[in-house]
Amino acid sequence: MVMIVGTCKLRRVISVDTGSKVNDDSQLVARACHDSTAFVQLYHSHYDAVFRYCVHRLFDRQMAEDVTSEVFLKVIENIDGFKGNEKQFRCWLYRIATNTVNNYLRKTARRKRILKVACEQTNSRFADCEEPADKLALLREAVFTLKPRYQTIITLRFFENMKLTEIAEVLGSSPGTVRSQLTRALVKLRKVLTAEFTEKSEVN
Repeated sequence: MVMIVGTCKLRRVISVDTGSKVNDDSQLVARACHDSTAFVQLYHSHYDAVFRYCVHRLFDRQMAEDVTSEVFLKVIENIDGFKGNEKQFRCWLYRIATNTVNNYLRKTARRKRILKVACEQTNSRFADCEEPADKLALLREAVFTLKPRYQTIITLRFFENMKLTEIAEVLGSSPGTVRSQLTRALVKLRKVLTAEFTEKSEVN
């Protein structure tokens, strides 16, 4: 069965029997370097998490699908050089996803269009939120004013529920540095939101 994920090259690589199941073998990552079946199991294990992370960064499911496909293409191309266990693989995967999302935002210069889509749509996490849609739109706009590293830290901490030590490993930094950057990011976010809500109140 061919997995349809939006990229022709990836569709050709991810081909697996529908009866295959995720393998918890601690050697799965090592075997994935030369065993396509093992790689497929890794793909199934981590695809949803990477896709969810991309949705939270981009606020658009179609863009997230494209970026997620690109992430796994990079994994395929570079997994031979990866040395580590499954926990380290997860952090490596998020690092690739973070870099891919940041590159996507920089290269396409679609921040305004992304924001417009974000104002019109809500992803599954916000679907049941009781806050008015205009407040959600302001939140998204505020997040996009932050530099990519701050966006990444906020997303990993509050959407992916990662510990500071895990975020530090993803970013190649120290937990202390991540903690201070998270604090600065939240302060900046709070200032932007306060200004936006004040301006909106004055207009109304």
